[in-house]
Amino acid sequence: MKNILVLGSNSFSGSNFISVSLTKKANVYGASRSSEKSSVMLPYKNSKHLKNFLFYKYDVNKNLDEIIDLVNSENIQYIVNFAAQSMVGQSWDKPEDWVQTNVLAISKLVSALKNNNTLKRYIHVTTPESYGSTEGWIKERNEYYPSTPYAVSRAASDMLMEIYFKEYQFPVIFTRAANVYGPAQQLYRIIPLTIFNLLTNVPIKLDGGGKSTRSFIFMDDVSEATYRLLDQGKIGETYHISTTRIISIYDLVELICNKLGTRIKDSVEIVEERKGKDNTYQLDSQKLRNELNWEEKFDLEKGLDITIDWFKNNLEALKKEPRKYIHQP
Repeated sequence: MKNILVLGSNSFSGSNFISVSLTKKANVYGASRSSEKSSVMLPYKNSKHLKNFLFYKYDVNKNLDEIIDLVNSENIQYIVNFAAQSMVGQSWDKPEDWVQTNVLAISKLVSALKNNNTLKRYIHVTTPESYGSTEGWIKERNEYYPSTPYAVSRAASDMLMEIYFKEYQFPVIFTRAANVYGPAQQLYRIIPLTIFNLLTNVPIKLDGGGKSTRSFIFMDDVSEATYRLLDQGKIGETYHISTTRIISIYDLVELICNKLGTRIKDSVEIVEERKGKDNTYQLDSQKLRNELNWEEKFDLEKGLDITIDWFKNNLEALKKEPRKYIHQP
């Protein structure tokens, strides 16, 4: 049975990955800087395998010794690190907080782990934002042109992990996913924000008119891919996790409007584009598909239908959740 430590377990991606890992009958240990959220926002809370999960309120910035003790005492074989300052636009306000968590804390963590002989794989969950705005489908690479403080911090941590692999054979695997979505995502992200606002009759503010394009991937598909990489991925390699469909933010919002029976022109307010926003990035995921025989199970329409149904079923509880990002240093 695998012993897996999930850092950033309260995050949308982290909590979903825990749910998937528990279905594989792994022993999972979660660590996050804040206490566990309400059960509606933590999918694993409803798992029939919850007895195989333990939570620790550990901050990668403040509890390094405790995290290392946990790794040693529980014979952790796999670490999946979702812990990060992740909001792009807000990183302009206090960039030092993004550098602290995404670079300095990770540097200390990896330095403390570099000689650990029980660690089989460390999944470094990073972002296509490191690449900057791109043209066409891009394959995995280590050339970075970040355009925001957030992206700079993630590119720096990526390069840091690369040198630890080269010098210490640290068992890192890099993942970059397209824009994720699904049930239990924070309400200030574009898909949940759109659904929630439409269901509660609140106008949707569309940055720059929604001209930028993205690929959106259902969170369960990303978690399944990540677990497969944890099991079979090649150490030192980078893998893109993405669909092959690209859609503009405007068309995405219009698609959700249509599903909820309203017109986009009656539901949105065009506002100024946020600073440093990349126009597009299209991740070529053929490497993951070929090497690990992975493919997504949910197309955008199916994933949106599931997410909309979840919102309708949990709307009253969701009204108590934060609708704006609240920064924690």
